[in-house]
Amino acid sequence: MNPSSPTPQVLQSERWRPSVTVAAIIEKDGQFLLIEEHTPEGLKLNNPAGHLDPGESPIHACAREALEESAYVFTPTFLVGLYLSRFQRALPQDHQIEDITYLRFAFGGTLGAFQPHLKLDHGIVRTLWLSPDEIRASHQQHRSPLLLQCMEDYLMGKRYPLEMVYTDPSVTHPGS
Repeated sequence: MNPSSPTPQVLQSERWRPSVTVAAIIEKDGQFLLIEEHTPEGLKLNNPAGHLDPGESPIHACAREALEESAYVFTPTFLVGLYLSRFQRALPQDHQIEDITYLRFAFGGTLGAFQPHLKLDHGIVRTLWLSPDEIRASHQQHRSPLLLQCMEDYLMGKRYPLEMVYTDPSVTHPGS
């Protein structure tokens, strides 16, 4: 930032709320499925991941996001972990800072069939399979620091039952 410019204001809602995301940690034959996507910061690598939509459980959101971003069917079978990270981006046009805290549910599971007829989500350039060493070496291209942490936790054998993530029926069936 230019020291002579006004001090940026941090944009926050009246009440702080983290942005809930899900990520699929998909490993096959010692390699991990990643996506390469366009972001405001340029081309970045990430797990197949995205935001939790209204009326959706984290488990279903993860399966949906994996399919939309990679064209692979993915069935979450365990929780790798819950992660919190913060991202700040300068908004030069109005001297403010976008300040987002992400709460990520990372799931491992079963890789299903590739669906070649599906078009990848807007902004997704391609999918790729990388080894843990390739992922570690590419850390400057990661969209989130959580990509590496989730992979490392997966490699350390962190596995938690899906029952740890409870979704009340009122989420998926309002008025029930």
